[in-house]
This record gives sequence, structure tokens and C-alpha cells, in this order.
Amino acid sequence: MAEANYFYKNTSIYFNVHIPDDDLEEFAVHECIHYLQEVKDKKNYLIRMGLCDYTEFKVYGLGLNEAAVQLMASKINGIPKEYVKYFGITFETISPSYYPLECCLVNQLAYITGEDVLFESTLNSTDTFKNTFSQLTSPKVFMAIQNAIDDIFYHQENIIKINNKIIQVDDRNRKVDNMLKKIDDLKNEISLIFIKTQNLIISSYFDNAFNKIFDLEGLENYRRKLYSFKDLLGVTDDYTFFNDYYVSKMEELENKYNLLESGQYETSIRLVSKKENKFIRFLKILKKFIFGTTGEKEDIY
Repeated sequence: MAEANYFYKNTSIYFNVHIPDDDLEEFAVHECIHYLQEVKDKKNYLIRMGLCDYTEFKVYGLGLNEAAVQLMASKINGIPKEYVKYFGITFETISPSYYPLECCLVNQLAYITGEDVLFESTLNSTDTFKNTFSQLTSPKVFMAIQNAIDDIFYHQENIIKINNKIIQVDDRNRKVDNMLKKIDDLKNEISLIFIKTQNLIISSYFDNAFNKIFDLEGLENYRRKLYSFKDLLGVTDDYTFFNDYYVSKMEELENKYNLLESGQYETSIRLVSKKENKFIRFLKILKKFIFGTTGEKEDIY
């Protein structure tokens, strides 16, 4: 966000002199949240800011944190929702001008974990949000999503830098053409990353949640949560993943509903569990045989 910047070394917020007065409050709230987020070591070095970790050789979670902070700032300032279109992707957002694509994805994550979990971690610089989402999906999925949002953030920064270079060129030439092509390539890459990440969020969470449905109430809660996710989507003209996924899951839900209603589901779970226990016992026996571990013999059946 070039219009304003919080500088942690002297705990100061700098504003671009060209910012319209009407926009000043939104930028101020965003940067004040950064001030509240910062965690420094004894030497006054920044080690963490919200969801962003500065302790490694590479900074992790910068795009994720900026989007989370912007969502908080937009809510505090009461920014109304509106539909926008960026790089061929259409979606509804409360942050139409600042980090809109990143905010769209982080809003989807907040829908899964709960906004309170996201905002608590963002403001207090904790791992609660990361751990909660990882438990609902997996740590590997969380890292993939975090890295993807960072990539979108950095790609957009590169587009701004290239545009600034183009402005400084008086005449259209081959160098400018190459820079324009680079911008188009970055936009296409951003679009691909966004859709791939969105699909990963959907499939990783709802596949895992489906396996945790054990009664009719849980089944109906799952159906409603999946259906409502459509309101959070960013879509392109040829986007079909969510519709296809929804239809597939409805078919699976119908089968599970029939099992639950007839009481057969608990029986099938017990049978699967019994088979898994037999397999585990088999592996133990095989391990003893291979590594020569002594012990009493166990029956496989």
C-alpha cells in the first residue's frame, strides 16, 4: 500500500501527500493495526507482525497478513460490499481497491475458521489461525495457501513497478512492448494462482469435513456451509470447479443420508475400523518378521 506505510524502527506512519482526505482514515486504520501487531526482539529488530514471520531467511505470510489487516480495516471503517473484476476474476468484496484478490482468498479462510480466530491471530500475532486451519485441513495445505497468497502479493507489486517504469518512457518502443508483455504474463499467472488456491481451499476443507459427518444434523450443517461458500467465490467466465464439486458432494451426501437414516452408517464404520485394526496387527507382525523383533505371536484374524 504505497499511499501509507508504517515504519517499525521509529514507530511512525508516513502518508502520501496526494491521498484524498476521504481515504485517509482507511489508510490510518490499516497502519495503526500494523503498529499493534509488531513483535520485536531485545535489539529492536522486527521478528513478527501479525501473520507474517520475519525470523527466517525468507519472509513468510506477508500477503496473508496484509489481506487480513485490510479486511479488519474495511470492517472497522464500514466499507460496503461491491462487485469488482480483476484480471478476469469477478467477486464481491469489502476491499475493492486494496489487496482485493488476497482479501477474497483470506475471507474464504475466515469463513472456515471463523473471523474471530483470524482477527485474534492477526492482531495479537499468534499461531491460533494457522493451527486451526491446519487442523481442519493439513499443515501442508496451509503452507501452500500462504505461499500462494504471498505470490499474488509480490506479482502485483511487480506490476506496479513495471508500470512506473513505463510511465517514465516517452516513446513506445520494443522495451516498452516487452514490459507490457511481462505485465500480461504476471496478470495471467495471478489469475491461475488465485483459481488454483481457491479450489484447494474448497476441496481440502470440505473433503476433510465430509469424513467427519456422523449424524443427520452434521450432514445438514455441512450442506449449508458448502452451499453458502458460493457467495465467497471469485469466478472467471469458464469457471466450473465449484459447481462440479457441489454436485459431486450432493451425490455423496445423499448416499450418506440413506446410510444414516437406515442406521447402516454406524455398522459400516465399525466394519471399517475392524478391518483397519486387522491391517495394523498384520503390519506389526510383518515388522517383527523383517527386523527380528522378539515377542509373542499375534493372530492376524
